[in-house]
Amino acid sequence: MVTGGSAANAIERVVIVGGGTAGWMAAAALSAHLAGSGVSITLVESSDIGTVGVGEATIPTIRRFYGQLGMSDAEVMQACQATAKFGIRFVDWLRDGHDFVHPFGRFGQDLKGVDFHHYWLRARAAGDRAPLGDYSLGSLLAGEGHATLPAPDPGSQLGIFDWALHFDAALFAQHMRRFAERMGVARVDARIAHVSLWGEDGFIEGLTLDNGARIGGDLFVDCSGFRSLLLGEALGVGYEDWSHWLLCDGAFAVQSERAGPPPSCTIVTARRAGWQWRIPLRTREGNGLVFSSRFQSDDDARDELLAQVPGKPVMEPRRLRFTPGRRKVAWTKNCVGLGLASGFLEPLESTSIALIETGIERLKQLFPDKDFDPAVIAEYNEQSAEEIERVRDFLILHYKLNGRPGAFWQTCRDMELPDSLNAKRALWRARGAFIRYRWEMFSPASWLAIYAGFENIPARIDPAIAGLDTDQLRRSLEAMRRSVRETLADTPTHQEFLEIMDGAAAKGRAA
Repeated sequence: MVTGGSAANAIERVVIVGGGTAGWMAAAALSAHLAGSGVSITLVESSDIGTVGVGEATIPTIRRFYGQLGMSDAEVMQACQATAKFGIRFVDWLRDGHDFVHPFGRFGQDLKGVDFHHYWLRARAAGDRAPLGDYSLGSLLAGEGHATLPAPDPGSQLGIFDWALHFDAALFAQHMRRFAERMGVARVDARIAHVSLWGEDGFIEGLTLDNGARIGGDLFVDCSGFRSLLLGEALGVGYEDWSHWLLCDGAFAVQSERAGPPPSCTIVTARRAGWQWRIPLRTREGNGLVFSSRFQSDDDARDELLAQVPGKPVMEPRRLRFTPGRRKVAWTKNCVGLGLASGFLEPLESTSIALIETGIERLKQLFPDKDFDPAVIAEYNEQSAEEIERVRDFLILHYKLNGRPGAFWQTCRDMELPDSLNAKRALWRARGAFIRYRWEMFSPASWLAIYAGFENIPARIDPAIAGLDTDQLRRSLEAMRRSVRETLADTPTHQEFLEIMDGAAAKGRAA
């Protein structure tokens, strides 16, 4: 309920609806951020309701998220049965037998104020066919099953890379829950029977639970998943459907036994009407097929997945349905939506958990008073919309550049694009340059990885190197590739790296 603005209007009660990854991440981060402020945090979830857990892959921002809570990589990896991830390997997206890696890191060494990829393009035009990934330590680590920690102070850009985790999302949520409850977050196990609104302004007054109890609050955080119980159902925030750009609207997911040494990357393989993921954990693998029901039946998709799972399935495949898009606003009145409650994009680039992270970070930065100033809400919504739209564009690009046969893939190539993506593609084609927007999750290096991986080459390169001696350029590039290879040779295998991290976790517990 809106009241006059003053220090006395500080938020006193935060209510989070829904547990799972989003809910417990929000509880952990907000409880740490607001420690000592007197704000109470209550999380309402029903142990009878399962969570979606579509993906178990992350991007490097997850490490900074739990690092802010004082958690080490080794601690989280052991608690969540995690493996290391240095990128995503795309198999058969351009054509059968072709693959490339989108790594977490840079490519090559910029020289004389000119981005490295222009030198690579200049050499390519002169007949050098070394792939861009040969100039990225992160790409080689991901592609060859090795793992190591980044150097604190790399001697050159050739040593710059980052890493993320593959983990059991349910175990991660439990880890966040233990932290949050130690910080004083109260958990209520119940279903929500009714959401009460204030009559004069439509703000949320409180929740009536199925056991008859009532919970009031000042700020409500909706982490109720696709149902969007507060933001969508109670407050009537509409949904912006992006299925005309992202054709996949469902998935089958299945767990399987481990099949050999774990790769240090997520593997995504193009299939008949979508793509298949493979995510290695310590004791099992996560697999799934994301597909378009317009182009493939459920039975066919399920059979295609099971035929391609490398290990023995340990469960029946689970059918998931979704509509790509977002709520028209992520924050209205006294309610903020996080995770699936605010929108959904398929897990092609492992962004679901990252969007939860950034939503929480924005909420911390723009934490309101009871007056819920419209300027604060407007800024949160603008940032949220821009970010998820930039991620949407990045995903669309993967489909647009495919070279595969079949009706699904042809439809993806023929689709009309958002204006924002058209602008980015036009600048890349004309000049090999990147538009840099604020609130964009993927850096130019990531866009470069996709353009180069799909062999989408710009019309011209930076004129500053047009006259560069090709023999000198060839020697310089060979030296870069050799340096990266020599560094790779000194790194442990992924399995050896996991054993090293387990040792670090054991030392941390003993300390």
